[in-house]
Amino acid sequence: MGLTSRPSSPALAAVGRSLLSSRDRLIDLWADWLMGRMSQVPTIDRPTIERQLALLIDIMIEMAGPLRRQVAELWFNACDAYGRTAAARGLAAGEVVEEIQHLRELLIRDLSDVIAALPARQSFAAVLRLNRLLDRGISHAVVGYTDVLVETLLNKRGVVLGAFGPGETAVHKRLDQLEEELANLQRRRG
Repeated sequence: MGLTSRPSSPALAAVGRSLLSSRDRLIDLWADWLMGRMSQVPTIDRPTIERQLALLIDIMIEMAGPLRRQVAELWFNACDAYGRTAAARGLAAGEVVEEIQHLRELLIRDLSDVIAALPARQSFAAVLRLNRLLDRGISHAVVGYTDVLVETLLNKRGVVLGAFGPGETAVHKRLDQLEEELANLQRRRG
């Protein structure tokens, strides 16, 4: 059974193209900001964090395309995984929110010219869609974070995840799954 696609509005397509062209720069800026905030030895290494950030941005790019409805569930799962990784990194719940809010700031700066060039009605719709996407992503990241904390309490382990043991391995395994799911959707899109 094939995926049904829906043509993107010109405004959404313009946002997607802009995200694609600035993808690597956005990942670098976001990763630099995240690493600058780490006051302790990171429990998850920078390449893993960058990989996770790249996945989130790649999903956002696909969300501007014709399969945006099919990619939505992947966005929620990736944000949940981001929240779980935030717990493994030893962050507080508010910090995971702040990290995704920083992505919002980067996107506002990056997309401002593209959005300003759109007709008023289209630019407003694009901004609302982007904010809704990020807000829902934050909600799922907080759920993932909270799930890890509850699992920790119920298992009475006392530590969220090991610094370089199963925590890092679990993050890599989940990233592999999410990246494969995104690749499958991209192949189907053709």
